[in-house]
Amino acid sequence: MIEVGLAGWGDHDSLYVQGVKAKDKLAAYSRHHPLVEVDSSFYAIQPKERMAKYAEETPGEFGFIVKAYQEMTGHQRGRPYYKEPEEMYGAFRESLAPMMAAGKLRAALFQYPPWFDCTRENVSLLRETKRRMEGIPCALEFRHQSWFAPAYRERTLDFMREQGWIHSVCDEPQAGDGSVPIVLEATDAAYTIVRMHGRHAAGWSRSGGGRRDWREVRYLYRYSRAELEEWRDRLQALLRQTRRIGVIFNNNSGGDAADNAAEMMSLLGLRTPEGRDPLERAAETGQEAEQLDLFDL
Repeated sequence: MIEVGLAGWGDHDSLYVQGVKAKDKLAAYSRHHPLVEVDSSFYAIQPKERMAKYAEETPGEFGFIVKAYQEMTGHQRGRPYYKEPEEMYGAFRESLAPMMAAGKLRAALFQYPPWFDCTRENVSLLRETKRRMEGIPCALEFRHQSWFAPAYRERTLDFMREQGWIHSVCDEPQAGDGSVPIVLEATDAAYTIVRMHGRHAAGWSRSGGGRRDWREVRYLYRYSRAELEEWRDRLQALLRQTRRIGVIFNNNSGGDAADNAAEMMSLLGLRTPEGRDPLERAAETGQEAEQLDLFDL
């Protein structure tokens, strides 16, 4: 089974009619895709009440991939918000509990930064992180290519299998040490993630393009049909290793993620959760939107 979704649901304008309120967007989004990545959790661990609301607003088969808080993965700069790791991990586990209870948590995604390289110390950190997250499905994404260098590739994959990490396979620019190649290997028989970051090499890192706004343009990329067809074949091959694949399009600096996701769904022969052709945008009419507004007191 393959399910296709997007990173976040608030910034994909082509999915919504004009005037749809922010609070209604997740429900509207779930008409188009069966899966979404929650990225707000990277910046702050979300209250469990909010996560419960997300679970309640979506259909029964809907799934969430929730990004781990930045302090857990070493992205945090400055003074830590949490005094102790136990407090931080406890808060994150509590936040995920409503989605776990609803059967909607596909994985907690631990995306490590480009400076997190393959060292004994970092391997130990991954072991400790997995121990603290016991009982919760966790996915692992690297950004430093040393983990998949020829000398370490198979050992990295074996380690992930032994520890129970779900592999987050990446399609991203090949821009030096701070990027990883496509490694089409599942490390969990039940679930695998594929994240489509685009291939904008010049904007991938601060040093790559010399732009002050590099973070705003790093995902500025639109996949061609030929590139998507190549990924269709890869996904079908990957299904021989894992029962379910969650594909997340994160190439949205220019608003291309939703269109590329719809194209991929069409290439895979998938329908929207409502049974529609994914290339035909289904949205409320202006009259329906107006009727909704009447009751929004």
